[in-house]
Amino acid sequence: MLYSDKVMDHFSNPRNVGEVENANAVGQVGNPVCGDIMKITMRIQDNVIKDVKFKTFGCGAAVATSSMATEMVKGKTVGDALKLTNAAVAQALDGLPPQKLHCSVLAEEAVKAALTDYYTRQGIDPVPIMGEQCPHDCSCCSG
Repeated sequence: MLYSDKVMDHFSNPRNVGEVENANAVGQVGNPVCGDIMKITMRIQDNVIKDVKFKTFGCGAAVATSSMATEMVKGKTVGDALKLTNAAVAQALDGLPPQKLHCSVLAEEAVKAALTDYYTRQGIDPVPIMGEQCPHDCSCCSG
């Protein structure tokens, strides 16, 4: 299995590792099939993601996709972050092996789980904005 230089760089030198102090958006997702768990914490102020960090338990691709996803949403508006897709994360890493694409799906889900938490904390029903979230049986992820 060959990884791109970008995947190896984000695995070897992950960006935004840890937890944001005073986070007002927290999302954690996991894939029961592979055992990967991603937790993303954010501090959102004036509708902008001022800080974002992650903690990931998983393979190198899971760490790399978490790192890239945080880089892609940092400094962006909540609306822009909502547009993050697993395909965009994989593309930003110059691709992932087919058996590792689920890691980019988890990264997208973790960001969206944090944004769902943010809306909930603001007293806003996230479903009309976010849609129904993945039930984490991974039937939505395989494909």
